[in-house]
Amino acid sequence: MALTHRQDGTCEPQMTPLANWLAWTPLSAPVRLVANYHADGDRKGMQPGLGCVTPEQENLLNLNASPVVIAAAFSLATAAAVPALAQSEGPARNIVLVHGALVDGSGWRAVYDLLVADGYTVGVVQMPLTSLEDDVAATRRVLARMEGPVVLVGHSYGGVVISVAGDDPDVSALVYVAALQPDAGESLGEVSALASPILPDDALVPSEDGFLILDPARFPEIFGADLPSDVTAFMAVSQAPTAGAAFGAEIEAAAWRSKPSFGIVATDDRTVNPELQRLMYARSGATVTEVQASHAVFISQPQAVADVIEAAAGSIE
Repeated sequence: MALTHRQDGTCEPQMTPLANWLAWTPLSAPVRLVANYHADGDRKGMQPGLGCVTPEQENLLNLNASPVVIAAAFSLATAAAVPALAQSEGPARNIVLVHGALVDGSGWRAVYDLLVADGYTVGVVQMPLTSLEDDVAATRRVLARMEGPVVLVGHSYGGVVISVAGDDPDVSALVYVAALQPDAGESLGEVSALASPILPDDALVPSEDGFLILDPARFPEIFGADLPSDVTAFMAVSQAPTAGAAFGAEIEAAAWRSKPSFGIVATDDRTVNPELQRLMYARSGATVTEVQASHAVFISQPQAVADVIEAAAGSIE
């Protein structure tokens, strides 16, 4: 059984194989701190808790145990899920933003402005989107220009990139924005298959040389349904073709295994299934924030995204 989390904090059960949920929900999942943002940009409160659990999970987590046992279990779980940092100690004042497939770094402009206004040094990666290896290299070049601890942020396919480039010793925390979060030995395609796909099979249009774009006529609805029509119309015709091979490239190691991660679920996402986002973030023990937004959450809800990035930066001691 999987769960659809509504904006009012309740959840709606959906029948999926229990084995799927158990495979990706660690029994040591920490208490999540979830901030709900609605479409108008207002923050609707931050509530600690496990979120919604099925009866099967309740039995596995032994939530009927005494308060002392529960407190001890959560303490141990949190310690296990968020590893102590051996490097890059001290507050992070540097942020590096990594865009996803089909777009470029200019989409981060509103988030960039908010972070700079709050005193952060911000780097924006421009990936060539020619291969995963090339995209990781472009990210490492921007990281090399930073001095001191860095919060590395990735949107969509950018989550795959930061999972690799995040092994940089100066990276203190990772932020996944409606992003893919593969484990070692997984590709974007493989991790995407962990939940029912919502992107239509024919939505991506290949070129003769193996590069992909999103069908321009469907781009507004699929990528950014909450953006002004003139914005998505321009984005649709100015897409950055992305090498299809990048989607099949497996990563050798996942930086989130050794560094704390934060995840933003875009609840109205029509590109990356929100259920998949929840499953991946649960697996990594990420601190999760749910935002009522499309896949283009970093454009439509920049304040919500900037808040999570700054929370990640502030979590580093």
